[in-house]
Amino acid sequence: MRQVSERRLGHYAAWVITAILTVWAVLITYAVYQVSPGYPSWPILALTLVFWLGALVFPIELEFKRGALAVTAGEIPFILALFYLPPFWVIVTRVAAGLLVHGYRWATRKLKVIKSAYNIVSSAVSVATAGLIVHTIGLGEATDVTTWLVLLLAAVVSLLITQLLLVLVITVTQGVSGLDGLSSNMLSVLIISVINAVLGILVLIAVNATTWAILPLIVVAILFFGAYRGYSNLTHQRRALTDLNEFTQSVAQAVQSNRLIDIMTHRLRDMMNAEAATVWVPKDKRFPELLLTAYTDTEGLLDTTPVPKELLQAVMTSGEPMLVTAKTGAIEHRRLLKAHKVTDTMLVPLRSGGVTYGCLSVANRLGGGLSRFGFQELRYLETLAAHAGVAVENSRLVDRLRFDAYHDALTELPNRRRTMAVLEESISITVPGEIVAVMLFDVDGMREINDSIGHASGDRLIVEVGRRLKEAAPAAAHVGRIDGDEFAVVLRLPDAQAAVDLAGQIRAALQQPCVLGSLNVDIDSAVGIAIHPESGDNADALLQRADVATQTAKNVSSAIKVYNAGLESTSVRRLGLATDLRRAFDSAELHVHYQPKISLGKRELVGVECLARWRHPTHGEVPPDDFVPVAEHTGQLGRLTEFVLREGLRQLRDWEDQGFKLGAAVNLSPRTLIDSDFPNQVGDLLTEYGIEPPRLTLEITEDGMVGGGKTPETLRRLRELGVRLSVDDFGTGYSSLSYLRRLPAQEIKIDRSFVQGMATDEGDHAIVRAIVDLARHFRMKVVAEGVESEMTLSMLTEIGCDIAQGFYFSRPLPPDRFAAWMSAQGSPGSASHRSTRLRAV
Repeated sequence: MRQVSERRLGHYAAWVITAILTVWAVLITYAVYQVSPGYPSWPILALTLVFWLGALVFPIELEFKRGALAVTAGEIPFILALFYLPPFWVIVTRVAAGLLVHGYRWATRKLKVIKSAYNIVSSAVSVATAGLIVHTIGLGEATDVTTWLVLLLAAVVSLLITQLLLVLVITVTQGVSGLDGLSSNMLSVLIISVINAVLGILVLIAVNATTWAILPLIVVAILFFGAYRGYSNLTHQRRALTDLNEFTQSVAQAVQSNRLIDIMTHRLRDMMNAEAATVWVPKDKRFPELLLTAYTDTEGLLDTTPVPKELLQAVMTSGEPMLVTAKTGAIEHRRLLKAHKVTDTMLVPLRSGGVTYGCLSVANRLGGGLSRFGFQELRYLETLAAHAGVAVENSRLVDRLRFDAYHDALTELPNRRRTMAVLEESISITVPGEIVAVMLFDVDGMREINDSIGHASGDRLIVEVGRRLKEAAPAAAHVGRIDGDEFAVVLRLPDAQAAVDLAGQIRAALQQPCVLGSLNVDIDSAVGIAIHPESGDNADALLQRADVATQTAKNVSSAIKVYNAGLESTSVRRLGLATDLRRAFDSAELHVHYQPKISLGKRELVGVECLARWRHPTHGEVPPDDFVPVAEHTGQLGRLTEFVLREGLRQLRDWEDQGFKLGAAVNLSPRTLIDSDFPNQVGDLLTEYGIEPPRLTLEITEDGMVGGGKTPETLRRLRELGVRLSVDDFGTGYSSLSYLRRLPAQEIKIDRSFVQGMATDEGDHAIVRAIVDLARHFRMKVVAEGVESEMTLSMLTEIGCDIAQGFYFSRPLPPDRFAAWMSAQGSPGSASHRSTRLRAV
């Protein structure tokens, strides 16, 4: 709105100045007529008018800022007219020629009314002033040097008056900034005008010597005007090449300085002498719509455009340039221009290769004799757009590369690098009463989903998690994906408790089921929280300690944990265990202990469970809950599984040689089932130690059995091998009882949490009874683990449980102590096996 008001104010000021000049022109013309009315010769009068017209029709235009200087050969007829005609008639012929030329240009809409009126009036004032000088000083003969000097003085004064009036009107209408570039052009005009005046004096001398000189002078005039025309075109071409070179250089520099659109639009606006230059690129995937316009007298860019959006879209669709003025272009396009109060516009497509991705436009031609855009300017703008198109696409490529460098390709969330930068920036600013909290969300079960239903489904789940996090987190929070299944939320909060509460809310929002194909998959996560400054004073420390808290959160009921120094010692200890575990395989630090499995019907020993134990030289006994996850995360799980299997089968062979024929159960991690070679490995070990496959039971958790609703191929091959499969910790997995009929197992092992509570909790007792009944229906054996009391044992026997194990019978024992325990019980199946003797030793 400010631009529109300023333009109107300048328009009104130009009319006021023109009106004042008109009064001045009338007064000075009247004065000239009073002092020297005279009666001209009609042939000379007509010839002078023709000369004036010829000079005005073929100008050389020197454009600057929002205007232009028209340099003509008018000084030649001006010199002749001042010598041969009375001053009053010089004014008449000059004004008449101006009315004819400018009137035509106005009628054809090549020049505005105000400019036509101003040009005619200012020429009248300058010519009248020159006439007064000639009349006051007087002229002698054509060969008189004084005459030459007077005529030359009159021509220069006339020119200076014209230029001073031009400076006046530009200063009033546009301000001092509108004079940029005028001074250098005025010097060129002065030099050319003096040369023209000298030529006019030479013509005067020739004509005065003989009238016949007019004939060769006409030929010379034609050649002269032709040369002027050629020089004018050459000037335009040179300026165009110079501008193109400068434009290319400025665009190249702008790409490096990340100010491409700003510099490019301002340069285009000035080069095309337009009120506005616009770059428009429609929305494309991750990039929003780009619409920026450089207006005259506006330093920055505005997100509007004077050009109708329909024209931009038409060029984008067709891929062809468009010129629309009052008399050029389709009727509907001209109507749009008129409705938007735009005088003229040019639009050209921006291309990259053969693809049109945007549009470049300029609108409202300013100043100059050709005050409307033409096809020559359109071709020039196409050339500029070819350079600009490559630059804009390169800039967008740089933006895309910059975006990719700081964002995750799958979720388009900020990546680890960007998250670290945001975290550093956040902790660098201290706000009283606020903390900076880092919440690390570790999505559960991603490996199982990828392995069971494919990585494409896993990717869809990750995208959905990112979307839910973005929606659930506060608007001021930074949400980023920092690893495969880990997301970070960074924000300011009043205290740590607020962080815990918010983490719980976000985690609850994530837990809604997600549809992946025909499956509904539950999403869950563990959340670790690190607080600045309590948890660390830099981004690396905060994120690392949030990760430590996340690992601990996986083992607490709320699945949310705030970091404290006590967690660090456990994390560091596990890191050390990763190195020590490799050494433990070779230094005989790993052992296998055996816990008996008792048949409840006959109260006899039927098998053992093989359990890995690690006696560390420094830490002492390392719990399996510590070193098994370490083995999983360091790639040593396969070696650990092979070690337990080999030791267990070897021990079975030794006991069988001693008269004790037992079965052995070995726990498997779900990750072991990923190894397609594992069934072959099991078969080779059974053959090596001569153990029948049914005597080996492999225990897998319920989630591992049917992860993602699909039975792993490895389980099918193991069952074909003949080994027994047992569902460990049954009842605690995500599939629960609904998958019982689909489990590829011959045995179910009830989780200890139900068994230990069945004597005191009716609900646990009902669950155990239901599992036993269902298993019997599917002809599956039932093993109860965690038996620690006679009452529990009696209840299990009553409901028909098949096998039990627990501390009531024995703790896991090393081979020698277990052999002693077996010897104390007698041989398996003997009558000496009594329940009172099957007690822990």
